[in-house]
Amino acid sequence: MTDETKQLSADTLAVRAGQVRSQEGEHSELIFTSSSYVFANAAEAAARFAGDSPGNIYSRFTNPTVRTFEQRLAALECGESCIATSSGMSAILSTFLGLLKAGDHIVSSRSIFGTTVNLLSNILPRYGITTTFVDLTDYEAWKNAIKPETKLLFLETPSNPLTEIADITKLAEIAHDDGKLLIVDNCFCTPVLQLPLKLGADIVIHSATKYLDGQGRCVGGAIVGSDSLLKEHIFPILRTGGVTMSPFNAWVFLKGLETLSIRMQAHCQNAQKIAEWLESQKFVEKVYYPGLESHPQYALAQQQQSGAGGIVSFEVKGGKEAAWNFIDSIKLLSITANLGDTKSTITHPRTTTHHRLTDEQAAKSGIKPGLIRLSVGLEAAIDLINDLDQAS
Repeated sequence: MTDETKQLSADTLAVRAGQVRSQEGEHSELIFTSSSYVFANAAEAAARFAGDSPGNIYSRFTNPTVRTFEQRLAALECGESCIATSSGMSAILSTFLGLLKAGDHIVSSRSIFGTTVNLLSNILPRYGITTTFVDLTDYEAWKNAIKPETKLLFLETPSNPLTEIADITKLAEIAHDDGKLLIVDNCFCTPVLQLPLKLGADIVIHSATKYLDGQGRCVGGAIVGSDSLLKEHIFPILRTGGVTMSPFNAWVFLKGLETLSIRMQAHCQNAQKIAEWLESQKFVEKVYYPGLESHPQYALAQQQQSGAGGIVSFEVKGGKEAAWNFIDSIKLLSITANLGDTKSTITHPRTTTHHRLTDEQAAKSGIKPGLIRLSVGLEAAIDLINDLDQAS
């Protein structure tokens, strides 16, 4: 982030940061669909490949449209660098592969996306990388789980799908006191509602597929952090492994960033109304939403985030059968596992996003059979409430 950029507000950065206009003077960012780039001479080609001269080489790892997205998101997250990837999971995988080796250890919250649990529990151990899972808000458990071979701490906050909130500053202190890194998945909040790097995190990860896009159009991921961590350790994974964001997807995400702030505000407003309504309903056992005073980390959410977000989860009485009946009775909301869309979505986490968890893992993570997750979109709140009401 340049000194000039630091003077701009986030809303301005979301529209302006990173763009370099071509000789054509275009107002909207260009989509560079070229796979390769021409060099002026052999010496320039050699200097580019050697890293002695900046510039484009091959779109697997250098593309102007992707670079604009990276620079804009880095500015919004108050980070030095960003690496865009092909999906949110490829961002997580690239980060782990770049920072870890056989024999290393991770301490992770158990309250994370089901696919991430599978990566940590079943795939990385094949390569000698192990993980200890702890309760997100049990800070003594985080401390006690750290071993000499531990290299990093990983978490989502708010968590998926129970919207638990972790104290990022406290976890950063725990990590750094022991010489470890803290990595935060900021997918649910986005930089509009939360800035983990400012709170002490070392790396922020995004599934750009969600709120950064905002309309369910493209799949992508991003990693934001310091130049030293990203360029020295994680970028080589992208360059060699090819977990590359396409120029078209980067352009779509750029358009998404332009409206991110106003969308997140609207998501929060709608979600608050729906959470309050759900909390008053007899068919609901419990509501999970950081904007409710009944939420166990309500005070922390008020301090750490500038909004409670667009995800509302709730348990219905009657377990899985009641949850499925409720979902099947919905008329307006879309039954899909994606989130962060302008269209509201509804899903049953235990049999979709977290279906690969064992019964023991699900129980420890609080993913009960009666749990339903809503991603509250931008429709009129009254229409969403009426749909939920008729389904009950």
